[in-house]
Amino acid sequence: MELAHSLLLNEDALAQITEAKRPVFIFEWLRFLDKVLVAANKVDVKEKQKKLVEQLTGLISSAPGPPTRKLLAKNLATLYSIGDTFTVFQTLDKCNDIIKSKDDTPAYLPTKLAAVACVGAFYEKMGRMLGSSFPDTINNLLKALKSAESQGRGEILLSLQKVLSGLGGAAASCHRDIYKNARSLLTDRSMAVRCAVAKCLLELQNEAVFMWTTELENVATLCFKALEGSNYGVRVAVSKLLGTVMATALMPKQAAVMRQNVKRATLEEVLELMATGFLRGGSGFLKSGGEMLKGGASVSREVRVGVTQAYVVFVTTLGGQWLERNFATFLSHVLDLVSHPRATQTHVEAVYSRRCVSFMLRATLGGLLGEKAQIAAGKEICQAISKQMRAVEAVVNDTSGENKAGAADVSASQHVMVCALKELGSLVQSLSATASPLIQEPSIGLLETVTSVLLHPSMAARLAAAWCLRCVAVALPYQLTPLLDRCAERINNLKSSPEAVSGYSFAMAALLGGVHQCPLGIPHSKGKLVVSIAEDLLRTAAQNSRLSLQRTQAGWLLLGALMTLGPSLVRYHLPKMLLLWRNVFPRSQKELEAEKARGDSFTWQVTLEGRAGALCAMRSFVAHCPELLTEDVIRRLMTPIECAMTMMSHVPAIIKVHGAHLKASAAMVRLRLYDILALLPPKTYEGSFNALLRELVAEFTLTDNSANTTTSLLRSLCHYDDSVLMGSWLQETDHKSIEDQLQPNSASGSGALEHDPSSIYLRVPVGEAIPGPLPLGVSVIDASVALFGVVFPHVSFKHRLQMLDHFAECIKQAKGVRQQAVQLNIFTAVLSALKGLAENKSTLGPEEVRKSALALVMGALDNPNPILRCAAGEALGRMAQVVGEATFIARMAQYSFDKLKSARDVVSRTGHSLALGCLHRYVGGIGSGQHLKTSVSILLALAQDGSSHEVQTWALHSLALIVDSSGPMYRGYVEPTLSLVLTLLLTVPPSHTEVHQCLGRCLGALITTVGPELQGNGATISTIRSSCLVGCAIMQDHSDSLVQAAAISCLQQLHMFAPRHVNLSSLVPCLCVHLCSSHLLLRRAAVACLRQLAQREAAEVCEYAMSLAKRAGDSKDSTTINLNITETGLEGVLFGMLDRETDRKLCSDIHDTLGHMLSSLAVEKLSHWLKLCKDVLAATTEVGGAVTFEMGKDEEDSEKKDEMDDDIMFTALGEENKTKPSVAPRWVTRVFAADCLCRIILLCENADKTHFDLAAARSAQAKNPKGDLLVLHLSDLIRMAFMAATDHSNQLRMAGLQALEDIIKKFASVPEPEFPGHVILEQYQANVGAALRPAFSPDTPSDITAKACQVCSTWIGSGVVSDLNDLRRVHNLLLSSLDKVQAGKGSSSQLYSESATTMEKLAVLKAWAEVYVVAMKIKKEAESKPAKPVRSGDDEDDEDDLGTDVLPPDSLITLVQPELPSLSRLWLAMLQDYALLTLPAEFSSQLPPDGGAFYTPETIDTARLHYRNSWAPVLHAVALWLSSTGFGGAEESEEPPAPSRTFEELVKDRMHLMLGVSIEFLCFPRPEEPIEHVMSCLQALCTLLDSPCAKTHIAEDQLLAVELLNVLHRLLLTRDPPAVQLQVTAVVQETIRAALDHLRQQRTSQGGEKDSQSTLGEGGDTGELLPGKSLVFAAMELLVFILVRHLPQLNTRVKESPSHVPLRPQRLPEESARLVANTVSILAELPSLCSPAGSMTILPTVLFLITGVLRETAVKTGDNSVPLPVSAALQGIKTIITSPLARVESTQTQWTGLVRSSLASVLEYSQPDMDEVSMLTAITLFLLSASNEIVGVTVLQKGCMDRFRNGLNSSDPWVQARCYQLLLSVFQHSSRALSTPYIHALAPLMVEKLKAVECSRPGTAAELQAVQEGIRVLENLVGMGEEQNRVQLLALLVPTLISYLLDENAISSAPQVSKGLHDFALQNLMRIGPLYPAAFKTVIGAAPELKTRLESAIRANQASSKAKAAARQAQPAVQAAPTIKLKTSFF
Repeated sequence: MELAHSLLLNEDALAQITEAKRPVFIFEWLRFLDKVLVAANKVDVKEKQKKLVEQLTGLISSAPGPPTRKLLAKNLATLYSIGDTFTVFQTLDKCNDIIKSKDDTPAYLPTKLAAVACVGAFYEKMGRMLGSSFPDTINNLLKALKSAESQGRGEILLSLQKVLSGLGGAAASCHRDIYKNARSLLTDRSMAVRCAVAKCLLELQNEAVFMWTTELENVATLCFKALEGSNYGVRVAVSKLLGTVMATALMPKQAAVMRQNVKRATLEEVLELMATGFLRGGSGFLKSGGEMLKGGASVSREVRVGVTQAYVVFVTTLGGQWLERNFATFLSHVLDLVSHPRATQTHVEAVYSRRCVSFMLRATLGGLLGEKAQIAAGKEICQAISKQMRAVEAVVNDTSGENKAGAADVSASQHVMVCALKELGSLVQSLSATASPLIQEPSIGLLETVTSVLLHPSMAARLAAAWCLRCVAVALPYQLTPLLDRCAERINNLKSSPEAVSGYSFAMAALLGGVHQCPLGIPHSKGKLVVSIAEDLLRTAAQNSRLSLQRTQAGWLLLGALMTLGPSLVRYHLPKMLLLWRNVFPRSQKELEAEKARGDSFTWQVTLEGRAGALCAMRSFVAHCPELLTEDVIRRLMTPIECAMTMMSHVPAIIKVHGAHLKASAAMVRLRLYDILALLPPKTYEGSFNALLRELVAEFTLTDNSANTTTSLLRSLCHYDDSVLMGSWLQETDHKSIEDQLQPNSASGSGALEHDPSSIYLRVPVGEAIPGPLPLGVSVIDASVALFGVVFPHVSFKHRLQMLDHFAECIKQAKGVRQQAVQLNIFTAVLSALKGLAENKSTLGPEEVRKSALALVMGALDNPNPILRCAAGEALGRMAQVVGEATFIARMAQYSFDKLKSARDVVSRTGHSLALGCLHRYVGGIGSGQHLKTSVSILLALAQDGSSHEVQTWALHSLALIVDSSGPMYRGYVEPTLSLVLTLLLTVPPSHTEVHQCLGRCLGALITTVGPELQGNGATISTIRSSCLVGCAIMQDHSDSLVQAAAISCLQQLHMFAPRHVNLSSLVPCLCVHLCSSHLLLRRAAVACLRQLAQREAAEVCEYAMSLAKRAGDSKDSTTINLNITETGLEGVLFGMLDRETDRKLCSDIHDTLGHMLSSLAVEKLSHWLKLCKDVLAATTEVGGAVTFEMGKDEEDSEKKDEMDDDIMFTALGEENKTKPSVAPRWVTRVFAADCLCRIILLCENADKTHFDLAAARSAQAKNPKGDLLVLHLSDLIRMAFMAATDHSNQLRMAGLQALEDIIKKFASVPEPEFPGHVILEQYQANVGAALRPAFSPDTPSDITAKACQVCSTWIGSGVVSDLNDLRRVHNLLLSSLDKVQAGKGSSSQLYSESATTMEKLAVLKAWAEVYVVAMKIKKEAESKPAKPVRSGDDEDDEDDLGTDVLPPDSLITLVQPELPSLSRLWLAMLQDYALLTLPAEFSSQLPPDGGAFYTPETIDTARLHYRNSWAPVLHAVALWLSSTGFGGAEESEEPPAPSRTFEELVKDRMHLMLGVSIEFLCFPRPEEPIEHVMSCLQALCTLLDSPCAKTHIAEDQLLAVELLNVLHRLLLTRDPPAVQLQVTAVVQETIRAALDHLRQQRTSQGGEKDSQSTLGEGGDTGELLPGKSLVFAAMELLVFILVRHLPQLNTRVKESPSHVPLRPQRLPEESARLVANTVSILAELPSLCSPAGSMTILPTVLFLITGVLRETAVKTGDNSVPLPVSAALQGIKTIITSPLARVESTQTQWTGLVRSSLASVLEYSQPDMDEVSMLTAITLFLLSASNEIVGVTVLQKGCMDRFRNGLNSSDPWVQARCYQLLLSVFQHSSRALSTPYIHALAPLMVEKLKAVECSRPGTAAELQAVQEGIRVLENLVGMGEEQNRVQLLALLVPTLISYLLDENAISSAPQVSKGLHDFALQNLMRIGPLYPAAFKTVIGAAPELKTRLESAIRANQASSKAKAAARQAQPAVQAAPTIKLKTSFF
């Protein structure tokens, strides 16, 4: 393939390859040329042009295939437009000659077609440059058109289209000729030709004015004719032509109008023309007038559907603004269509017409209008409805009977009503809460209007009105309860009107069915209301025969609807329901028999309807309340059901007696029975199988049914992939809802509510807007087929055989059409049965059953009906799956092989080739491996059968199935299959789109088979890869959108396996163009592919999309790319699509694509994405020009009006459409944008902290102006959140509040650099307040108020608000909510369910709790700070510069304080509820029968969730309250419930509650619980244990404390965050302290008896600690776990393991250090909890751990600070050694041993690389705290001295200084026995060191410090010495000091430190002299030179000025204190 990549065709290479590969080689060269010509240098091209033209024109006559000729033509045209044009006419003539050629052989055809293609391409590219040659060319083409076959006709028409587009208006002279020749072909046999004509005429109408003036009617008639017998492609093309021509006729294009004076058609004329097509079809106007009058044959459905699409094209072309202005006209016209008798000749036709009209309305209103315009349209629809309703009421109330025609009007009006109400419902539902103005405005009176229709005489209209009300309630849930009440009231008032009973019960049922879409639900009492109404209706049904039927139906309908509310509500009414069900049916066989004899036809009708209703309610019960289906309930349900089954057999006799009009009611009973049985487990009705199966089989084999009704289930039971064979991909188009009408099965697409009123309350099937149950006849068969599939697996083999034989017999008996119908039904049933078997994992049965089944299936494989063949293939595959035996599979395969080898007819070849595919599909590659080779070879052969495209399609489809299912086993056949696929792609005519679609499937399957190998570089893989890419390129260029979609999904697969080889620069622009395609499947494929690309390479995708926009802007042919990519890029387009698209899959893919782009790009392109979101959120729907325009409309005369209209239209259509998006973003898109906003904030947080730091952000921006940081956009963020939070739409308000909360949390602590002490959010206080206020208005739904409370507490607690007044504003909002909570249960009129109230109340309490927690925290901080007169600026609430009232630290608590008495009561009540609700199910009997403080027993399940969300902060708040008021002791003013309850009991109860809740939660926090809950719970425990009451409580009950510690230990194992672990240690510490206090109290109380004291504490006499009972043991377990987690080296096992590498001790991270420190301090306290014996048990461990921590954490630090764990360990050592245990005689020896070994360990650990200071401190601690007997042992003494010696000799002055300090404390020890050895050993060394200073004076402050410390020790030694030795001691000290003095000459030049030493020495000498005068004199006298030095120094000192002296006097006094102090004083 590489050889094909050259500018000229490489003819040598071409000659060398095989004949078969040449077309591919040539195609590859043309592809290369196509890319290269545009980019190449013009000079190079011109050099080689001659040769190139020769090569290209040579290819024309080499019979190129369709894709090749297309590319060839394109390249030639490009070549001429780039290079020289002299030879273009030669080439053109050559092409024309080929076209004129008389050679009609098939072999010459490709050449002719290539020439035609070239001519088209030339004119398209060069147009008028080709001058006057066009008339000849056009005539030539038209001549050829007359004699051409279908492929030629199609190609010529496409060429003509290109010629026209290239020449524009210049070709006017030929327009008429083209029109005349083309129009006759609109009714061509070949559908592809019809499409081509439509496209050609569409191009023509751009310039040919006559088409939309004089010829307008003819064009319309032609189009109607073209639609007859059309397929989907033709309908789309023709409707586009018709719609566009009509739109142009109404509003001509400017240029054309300028040229000729044109008479414009009026809107009425145009609509009238379209209506003829809708109502009369293609029969023309004048023909068969008589037939028209007779109201003859109805319109063909294809025409009606096509015209419907044309209406949509018409309106879309005119645009949204036009529709806004002319909506009233359009609406009345469309509604007139459906009221016309010709549109509604039969019921099914009427339903079809209604669906068409609904489609027109939905497609135009729903897509083209923005939200405001939609509301205006809603008003219009309302008016239309009330107008109709007035007319109907006039007829109904006209008792005189004069108005005979009225009855017909009423029946016609029902269809108008249905369409109008359905559209109104859809409109309101899509607007959701944005529709509230429409509902609330009294002038419209929407609800009154709709409710009035509930009294319409026709059931269809009543149901539509009910449905519309359901839509209103779902859109605006606050309407739900009032509407229900209103209907209930009306039913009760109008009991005597049959319409009212029926209509209002429909409405109530519909509303109840909508409840599941309203998360807030309805009050529980409404269920009782419904039950009482229904009961009443059923009870009174028999009283009045005029109303019996309606009341019976209404009663059961309401009960069925009630069931949809779910088990929590139905549970209460179940006993009553079971009773009602039992009473409807006879109790026994005898009663049944007796019943038959009684009654007339009317009573039977009522009875049957009643029983059908009861069964329907049962089915609803079983479907919606599966939890209530206990065995007992099922048993009680079975009684009536079995009775109904028995009754079935009597019904035919009854019908015989009483007349056929009972048939419908009987069918309804059967339908309901089948429905409920399909939901129950078959085991429950095993006994009735025989009778039931007889009924079912009779049902679908049409035994008693003269109509040939077919089931609608066959498609859904066949495999989705077979859609290409059955045409069911139409389900995936935008026109699905109308295209359904054209499907072959009975009544397809004729779903309507009136066919089954119960569907009004059922869930709407996914993807449908409104439930559409099929007519009863079809539904019953569907139900019987479904039930057959459920029952069949449970039937004995004998019966299976009988049934299968019976099926064969039935098919044999029936003839013609009936046979087809019976066969379809039987096959659907068999498929259903096989599917059931597979799902039940059971087998088909023995040999004879299989034989019978096989015969049945094989017989259908050569049925002429393709759908049956599909079903048969599917059945065969399923059978193989169910039988699962290799021999059986082999037999089936062999049969098909033989058939395929011999058969020549299309039917059996297609059927059996599918059979092979299905076999492989269901038994997989392994099961059918041995047939793989044969299957593949046969199918490859069939796929090449050019004579029948149907055979090719089926063979390729099966091949794709085999490739898919064989997986890697297919690898050997990939090359031959791939080459076949390529050959076919290059040769099959494009009009056979099915073949191309199947080729696409094959290619996709092959790519998957080769899989990741595609990345390889081997020769074969490269070939395979390039073949795949060529295949994709061919399909991408195909004209059919399904083939293009296949190409995209193949490229997507390729990109998944070999991303480097897919060229995104060409793929992405192609995908972007497809986003605007009119074909849903293509848009879906494009978005799915973009989603995958964006996951890996979002940045590239966006860049390429933008480059496409640039290209479109630069080139002339910007018209060809109708793309809206503006500066917002692809993201903007996708956001725009979200407003237009309704397909769920597509929207979710768009969401994902945008999500992926956001994740990878949002942080880098922050402004861009924020602007995107902001533009979407800021969308206020712009009001169209219509409003301003209507003002002066009436006064102006008509001419003026016309002109004005003109101008407005031109400007509107011309400019605006390009710039503005078609509609403002809808609320769903805005919600998505708000979610994106939250994601952006999160992404920024994870990316870089600078995003949340204004100062850093500004400096970063100064360095790099392109950089973009979130904090700089804060005002935008707030604005967006504000816009969202105050919108109409509730979902958007939720998203906005969420965003607001995120913003507050993330930015609360960001300081404002310009105003120190202030935070950046302060300036937005007003915005936040304003955003929150609306959420607290009384009519806001609970969920929004709950969210707003959350935001309030976040805002108050964030500490941003500095002004008391601002704070009060938000605080008042919370106050108003608190009043609601205190109002208690059921106070206000309820709109929503009780659980919604629960949610709101708990949210309020939670918010208050959070505020209180923060308030207490602030108060505590304020109390712990020293009171300063002026506060420093590091505090947030710094004094305000503006002098407003400063917020005192406890102001927040003053706001909460007044509410505390009531709050605390509510909080405790809530915790009590929560505690009860968390009880396991087996204690449910203990729950209070009438619910808790905030929940009702009916809503207990939903309430649990709300409690689970809010208990944690409340627990914390209660703990704070209890500990601050001494357990509510101060608050005892609460009236005590019973005087007997003492304060102690109250404390006890509250402790149990608090600890119970905490421990229950901490035992097993769910993984999804937020970490904040865990923290709140731990903080609550901590706070609680702070209070003395709680401490005694937990200390008295030791097991409780142990359990608490065990639970905390478990928590540590599961939760990692350091904050949690720190909090846990705090709780442990509190628990241990509580126990300690308790123990001390015991000891003091028993202080007298000495011996008993020794056994107090854990461990008693023996020292044994019992795990599980011992608090100390539990604490040790937990603490050791923490230590080992953070310092794994402590664990000796780790050290001993061979893999252990000894770690250098290193610095712990800040959090770990704090944790370890806390743990160590708790450890040190533990021994005091034990008795002496007990403490000996744990001390070894404790000391081992503490010294270990010292060893691991004592690391030198740069700033000589002491790490936290070290100071904790030192403190711990001190605590233990100084504890009273040292004085207990009984354990003296053990104690001594322990202390010695600890000291020994410390000595051993103090290595030189450790922090010597910490180690020396530890040693000193041992020396000072323990007695000399213990540590005075020689070995230890020597070790200690060595360590000190090292310290003195250290090179680090800081170590020396500390060493001196520590020695001082040792020397001064009270026990001389201990200190003397040290003085003897170390003093000489010290003196030496200090003497040496004279030679090397200190150079740094630290060195100076060391010397000073040393001198201080010497001085102290002098002081300690006895009088007689003092002279010797001073003789050491004084000379040393004097040696430090400088002489007066040196002083001035000496460095600062040296001077310092001099001053220090002098001061000391001056001080020592007076202290020991005698000795001093002696020493000085002994050495005269000393005396002179000293005197000169003193003189110099005195000489300096007095001021200095005064200043200096102060200095030494300061310096005398040691400057280095430890943070904690250990001594």
